[in-house]
Amino acid sequence: MKEIDFTDLDGKVLRAFLTILEESSVSRAADRLGVTQSAVSHTLAKLRAVLGDPLFVRSGQGLTPTERALALREPVQRVLDGMRGLTDGRPFDPMSEEMEFHIAVNDLQRELIFPHLFRVARTEGVQLRLGFLPSGVPGPDLLRSDRCQLMLTPLPPDGPDIFQKRLFSSPLMVFHDAAQGQPPRSWEEYCAADHVEVRFPDGRNARAVMQGVDQSQIRPPTVILPHFNAIPAFVKGSTLISTDTALMKRGPLATLDCAPLPFQCPPVSIYMVWHQRSASDPAHLWLRARVEEIAARLQS
Repeated sequence: MKEIDFTDLDGKVLRAFLTILEESSVSRAADRLGVTQSAVSHTLAKLRAVLGDPLFVRSGQGLTPTERALALREPVQRVLDGMRGLTDGRPFDPMSEEMEFHIAVNDLQRELIFPHLFRVARTEGVQLRLGFLPSGVPGPDLLRSDRCQLMLTPLPPDGPDIFQKRLFSSPLMVFHDAAQGQPPRSWEEYCAADHVEVRFPDGRNARAVMQGVDQSQIRPPTVILPHFNAIPAFVKGSTLISTDTALMKRGPLATLDCAPLPFQCPPVSIYMVWHQRSASDPAHLWLRARVEEIAARLQS
C-alpha cells in the first residue's frame, strides 16, 4: 500500500479544512475559497487519507465534524499562523503585492472608510481585494478563526490575543423626518416615541452602544431592521425615530434630519480590531495605516 506523506498537508489544504469546519458545507466552503466544489471535495479526500479519519460525516443538508476534526481546529490554526509569520519580515511593496482582506464591519464604518480607501488604492495601482461581512456585536472567534482579518466596531471583543485601537468618536443623535414633526424634547418624550431599531442576526441590537441610561424605560421598537441602510425608507414620511451616531449623517442616514438627544449620553467610539497573528504583517500594517488616515480626516 502506498505510504501517505504528511507533507501533502500544505497551507492551502489546511486552510480548506478550517473553512469546511466553519461552514459545515463543501459548497459554502468552495464559495469562500473561490474554487469549485470538486476542488474542495478532492482536498477533503486528501485530508481523510493523510489523517486516517473521515473528519466530516453527512448530517441532513450539511456536514458534522468528527471528534478528530474538532480537536484539530486549534493545532491547524496555529500551523497556519506560524506559516503566515514566516513572511512578516519580507520586503514589502504595495505596488507589487496582491492583497486581499476580509473585514467585519457594519454599514456606517464600511461606507465612511472603505470606498475611499479602495478608490485611492486602485488609483495608485495597488492590487487590492476586499470582502465584507456584517460585524453585528462581534465576538473574538471571527478573528481567531481568520474569517476576517480586521474589525471596525463600537463594541470590540476582548482577549489576550486581540488588539484594538480607537479610531474616532461620535455623539448619538435622533434621526427623524422634520416634515412630520419635531424630535423628542425630553427623556419622557423620547421613551414614548416610536423607534426604529437595528437588530443583528445573533439577537442583540444596536442600542447596546447607548451607555449610562435606563433603556428599560424606552418603548419597545415599532420597527426592527437587519441593517442601518434600511432605516431611511421607514423614517421618511413617518414619526418614527432612530438613535444613531452623528456620523451616520455622512453615511447611511444622509437623507434624514437629525437632532441632539434630549438627555445626556456619552459619545460612541469606533475601534479597529485585529488578531495578534496580523500585528506585524506588512500588508496588514499598510491597511491599518490607511484606515487610520481616513478616520483622522473624519474627525477633523
